[in-house]
Amino acid sequence: MTYRKKLIEVALPLDEINAQSSREKSIRHGHPSTLHLWWARRPLAACRAVLFASLVDDPSEPDAPPGLLDRMDELPKPDPLPAGWDGMPEDKRRRQRLFTFIRRLVRWENSSDEVILGTARRLILAATDGNPPPVLDPFCGGGSIPLEAQRLSLEAHGSDLNPVAVMITKALIELPPKFAGEPPVNPQSRKTADLSSWRGAQGLAEDVRHYGAWMREQAKERIGYLYPAGPDGETVIAWLWARTVRCPNPA
Repeated sequence: MTYRKKLIEVALPLDEINAQSSREKSIRHGHPSTLHLWWARRPLAACRAVLFASLVDDPSEPDAPPGLLDRMDELPKPDPLPAGWDGMPEDKRRRQRLFTFIRRLVRWENSSDEVILGTARRLILAATDGNPPPVLDPFCGGGSIPLEAQRLSLEAHGSDLNPVAVMITKALIELPPKFAGEPPVNPQSRKTADLSSWRGAQGLAEDVRHYGAWMREQAKERIGYLYPAGPDGETVIAWLWARTVRCPNPA
């Protein structure tokens, strides 16, 4: 079998990938970093781009599947067009189309856009004869690589020695698929919601919100008296207890 060079071995739109990776540090709503802080979390944008570019052939490869090249030709052109676009070799024009697509793929706002993700999946399938390889991250940490592999419909495997890392990754990629498309089970939501309208992990998220609020109220009822309001009425969520220990050595 002839080896075909992948896009990541030739070139990537690194400036845009880096910019989106850096931007993730300021995103709090819905980002996995809000689940649990992990000191070496890989940016989702970079993981998504690397996985995609590691599986899609570079368009300069002579043995690249014709179906893959056809799908590249269906991608939007760069806007604005690079200088000399009309006289540019065909493989370079295709590579520029891929770069334009990757710039859209790595944006946080598009991380759940089924149109863009569907295009990425079709390109990967065309590059792998419909049989993409599984992705293994033996030191998965915060779970970014398995999560993005799963987002691209790849078979994802992750492992880690740290039990916290294992728990984070389970919460990200193992548990949500078990409840995909299922309605919530909490009685309040089942009374008021259309049980056929829940998509993805929406039902699971609704249950987490419902039972999380229930646990908060239970905790407030049982131990709330230990957390009196601050001097200006602030809600206290934690106390830091300090104790002074005198050194027994008088010298």
